[in-house]
Amino acid sequence: MKVKASVKADPSKGDKIVRRRGRLYVINKRDPNRKQRQKGPAQKK
Repeated sequence: MKVKASVKADPSKGDKIVRRRGRLYVINKRDPNRKQRQKGPAQKK
């Protein structure tokens, strides 16, 4: 999956890029308000 330019992760501020269930997340334990998500492929029901 390509990372969109709008999804910014700054490791110096504690951001981590994680792939879960085909989606791309930016998570941060130090500052929980710095969360981001990039949509992945559509899930089948």
